[in-house]
Formats: sequence, C-alpha cells, structure tokens
Amino acid sequence: MQFAAHIPFVEHLGLELRRFGGGEAEVALALREALTNSWGVAHGGVLMTLLDVAMAHAARSVHRHPDDAPGVATVEMKTTFMQPAEGVLAGHGRLLHRTATLAFCEGWVVDDHGHRCAHATATFKYLRALPTRGRKLNELRRSAPRPESA
Repeated sequence: MQFAAHIPFVEHLGLELRRFGGGEAEVALALREALTNSWGVAHGGVLMTLLDVAMAHAARSVHRHPDDAPGVATVEMKTTFMQPAEGVLAGHGRLLHRTATLAFCEGWVVDDHGHRCAHATATFKYLRALPTRGRKLNELRRSAPRPESA
C-alpha cells in the first residue's frame, strides 16, 4: 500500500503503510542500527515518528476521497515510552474525534512480539496547503511579533 502523500523523511526511514481507512492506520518499520540509541534499541524520535505518521494517516483516512483529502499538521503530541522497542515495529493510529478543522487521535507502537512500547495522543489541524508555502523564511521572521525585552 502506498502513502497518499510524498513525505521524504518517511521514505528515508523506510516506513511501510500497512492499513489505511475508517479512522485507523498502521505503519511499520524494520528497525536497523542507524535508527537506534546508545543502548541499541529504537531511538525515541523513531517511535515518535511512527506514532505521528500513524495518527496523521488515521486522521486523513475518513475522507471520502483520501487522495484528495486535506493534509494534516501536528498541533500537539504527548508521548509515553513504556519499554524498549526492537525488531519490526508497528505504529497504530486511531481517530477519536474530529471537527471541521481538527482531529484528535491516539496511537501506540508494538514490537514484533505484540508488546506495547509507546503510546501517544495528538491533535492535528486539517490543511489544504501549508500557510508558509511560497513565502520566504525571512519575510515570516520580519512580520512575526517580537518578544518584549525584560
């Protein structure tokens, strides 16, 4: 199964989309040494990416035409790491509730023995386009309010 959008970082990691539809999604990753921490288990950033991608796809999966569905941007995410993760990892995402502009999701990562390694909740904003697309970063910095000096 192919990801609906081209996401270079996800492709670089080697994530595979296993399930997508009805408010649920599953992504998988065969852990390799380059993605581990100093203890030789999955780096927390890898687990958070699995959770983020799985939940974002769950949020997008309820649209009638997923290929034409709006994208999502992560607004916030809370992650709990429960135990070290090794082997083939599966990130599961489930849409809990949505409004016209927001999706509230939960996700979890299991290892190839079915042990839950991490859990997360997140909020996503549905977007048709990235607000900064086509703008220059310096233009955004000039227009951003500056914090007052103490």
